Amino acid sequence: MAAARASAPLTRRLVRPPVDLELLIPAYNEQRRLPSTVAATVDFLAERPWSSAVVVVDNNSADGTLDVLQRFTGSPVPVHAIGCSDQGKGAAVRRGIETSSARYIGFADADNATPVETLDQVMELLRAGHGAVIASRHAPGARLDVEQSALRRGGGLMFRTLAHLSLPGVADTQCGFKFFSGPLAHAIVRDCHIDGFAFDVELLARVVRAGRDVVEVPVVWHDVPGSTFSARRDGLRSMADLLRISLAR
Repeated sequence: MAAARASAPLTRRLVRPPVDLELLIPAYNEQRRLPSTVAATVDFLAERPWSSAVVVVDNNSADGTLDVLQRFTGSPVPVHAIGCSDQGKGAAVRRGIETSSARYIGFADADNATPVETLDQVMELLRAGHGAVIASRHAPGARLDVEQSALRRGGGLMFRTLAHLSLPGVADTQCGFKFFSGPLAHAIVRDCHIDGFAFDVELLARVVRAGRDVVEVPVVWHDVPGSTFSARRDGLRSMADLLRISLAR
């Protein structure tokens, strides 16, 4: 409890000005891939009618992840950088949501594997009142331009099988492109605790348990080398987390 009280003032200090859409990019040692992703995102958002901002959540990087963001000073779309010392993509996403005051909040991967243009359809669906709108590589109409390795595909199939215990109606829980209404995101993130790669399932399960819907948008997706996921290090932990989520209420 003392740690939670101590972190509250820090979280409040990190809150950014309100916008229509805030796009979070959790980043761990992404010096190489991040600049092109942020540039493409800024270029796209600058042409859209909604106010927006990009927020890079640095997850204790040891390279020049934060340094490469200096080139976006004065960008037509604000680019913010905040830190998260708790390791794990789930922790970074939670920090971004907790410190956001945007009407809609979401996150995308630093590799830009999902086309940022998908946001046009995402925003249309969010404005129509849907709780969560996510990109999907397995919904009807999706296409994989560059597939993952056979090992990753096999692990993904096992992961999806377990994820369906909690989310039987969602074809793809792991595509790194998910957006939510701001109030809903703040409400569900309070009860989310998983830091590892199963955190997406926990988020979406909380959406469903809150009585809101999850809409999948089929995308053209391509695998980009450089993922921090390790089947040996992260696989068993992710499977155990999925079982915990399926048992939680």
